[in-house]
Amino acid sequence: MLLIIFCCQIILGVSFIHTHVVLPQTSFPLLTSTSTSSLGASHRERNPGISNLLNLQTRPTISVVPSSTARNTKRREEDTTSTYDVDADESSEQLMANGWSGSSAAQGAPIDGECDAESNRRYQQLLCETGLNGQIHSLADLPTTRKVTCDDIFCNRELNLGAVRAIGFDMDYTLAQYHQPLFDKLAFNGAKEKLVYKYGYPKSLLDVEYDHNFWVRGLIIDTQRGNFLKMDRHKYVRIAYHGFSPISSQARKFLYSRDFNKVPSFTEKHYVNMDTLFHFVDASLFATLIDMKDNDEYAILDMKTYNEIYTEIRECVDLCHRDGVIKDEVARNPEKYIIPDEGMIPMLKKFQKDGVKTFLLTNSYWEYTKVAMNFLYYGVNASPEVKDKNEWADLFDLIIVGSCKPAFMVDSNLNLFRVDPDNGSLLNTDGLYEIEALGDDGAQKFLANGKIFQGGNWQHLTAMLEVEAGEEILYVGDHLYSDVLRSKRTLGWRSVFIIPELPEEMDTFYKQKPLQRKISALRKLRDEISMLGDTIRSNEDENDVQVQEKLQKFREDDENIKNVLTELAQEYHSAFHHIWGKIFQAGYQDSRLAYHVQNYACLYTSKATNLGLTSTSRSFRTAGELLPHDKLMNDEYTNFEL
Repeated sequence: MLLIIFCCQIILGVSFIHTHVVLPQTSFPLLTSTSTSSLGASHRERNPGISNLLNLQTRPTISVVPSSTARNTKRREEDTTSTYDVDADESSEQLMANGWSGSSAAQGAPIDGECDAESNRRYQQLLCETGLNGQIHSLADLPTTRKVTCDDIFCNRELNLGAVRAIGFDMDYTLAQYHQPLFDKLAFNGAKEKLVYKYGYPKSLLDVEYDHNFWVRGLIIDTQRGNFLKMDRHKYVRIAYHGFSPISSQARKFLYSRDFNKVPSFTEKHYVNMDTLFHFVDASLFATLIDMKDNDEYAILDMKTYNEIYTEIRECVDLCHRDGVIKDEVARNPEKYIIPDEGMIPMLKKFQKDGVKTFLLTNSYWEYTKVAMNFLYYGVNASPEVKDKNEWADLFDLIIVGSCKPAFMVDSNLNLFRVDPDNGSLLNTDGLYEIEALGDDGAQKFLANGKIFQGGNWQHLTAMLEVEAGEEILYVGDHLYSDVLRSKRTLGWRSVFIIPELPEEMDTFYKQKPLQRKISALRKLRDEISMLGDTIRSNEDENDVQVQEKLQKFREDDENIKNVLTELAQEYHSAFHHIWGKIFQAGYQDSRLAYHVQNYACLYTSKATNLGLTSTSRSFRTAGELLPHDKLMNDEYTNFEL
């Protein structure tokens, strides 16, 4: 056993000190029984550690966890190994890695009789060509076209939901969606008053109205210069505004792309990512005060830098979330601000019925959390006596409020407090030490004294849920950094990103498909003309008058297409948003938002309860990814030559 642990430490660089580790049978997928035989005896003798490692794959799961702290990670009777195990692709890739030289049974499979294309217009010919004709019994039940809706769940990274042990939810803009702009106005108006009466800002600020339509998610705020930026996946700034005024192309390039000695990272502290809808209030106040400062009308603003203004805005908005400006008003009229979702209760009950643990992890404190969740659970007509029971809490195995994400994901020193649901008071806990001291079933005993907590960190959560591996947790949230990126990058959690804007984006995209196809076709035409010009320059004399005339026509053609493309692209992006365009695209590239969604969100959808429309044993598959050369060769008009 010690030798096995030692070998794992050497090869994986993992320290087992103060760490609970479970080594599953598939811990080393690149070393299969097939490849074991290819290792000569002399090689194994020279490398005894490798021989021992190979034996791990035929042994039962080895636990390095002391029996006193062993966690029960069983979800159902069936044994599912990993949330990444979806299809047989890994097995196929491993066969190739092992030098497999066989041929596919489906390749060149004979067609058994004639194919009746009318039996299914989409797949019948394919099934005939792959030898599956007559073997797919559900084919007749498939619709003639695939239905895509705004309630679908879209997959960036394959995920086997059947191997997920616990599903967690953020609350604000995840389980609780809000009416816009009414909800934002609470923070906007409250922050205005605090800026005026606490920090001495001009009283004319009180007359400013909130306009949430100016903003989209995915922008970056340059608090040092007072600018708002939209960039593509390569960190190239495509659109820039100073306050509410556009920045010229020349100034934008000078500020953000003309430093040839350093590639801008946009990770410095004065860059703020608008990753959540909550940032719209900050952005609107900041842009307003930038314009007021630039007009030199107020001495108090002349004395402040842009960064100082933004910092004070952030403090005032945060205070509105803590001092009752928002909570008290929502408590009086929850139906005015919170959008009810009838799918929440059935979804959570289904998860529990299927053996999936559920938890709520929110930065909101208990006083506001119970207001929002009681409304989602009871609706409008429940009496205060009924609401005081907090029956919604039965839908969760664990509730953590005031979690301070993203610090919750990275700071192991944060303390855990138990919340008294009757009065909101906090009780100290010893956290992991207390769970450990309770012995067998320590987590269950610990939660028996109350399952509502404030603060803590990820170690407390996994201990109470009795979950070993980060990939066994699926977390659902709307904040790209705190909920998705940090939980994925730091803890290895699987993630679902909530995008409330998705229905409108999808609807606009579908309506603009003809225009988008024209743009794509013109870009292909322009590219082919450029390639033809390169061919002529390479094979003919550029000093020849006829060649020069031909190349001049190519340049004129290119300019004509470019001018039309500019107009069409402007029309296309304006259909999504009159200033910032499509949130998932910047120019002809993916936007920064799209890049992070693709890289860190395993799944994404428009609302959390869409998960309730799927089976808990569902496997989500990606549509497949192609590099530019593959996309070109995949085009029906492409003729490939080696």
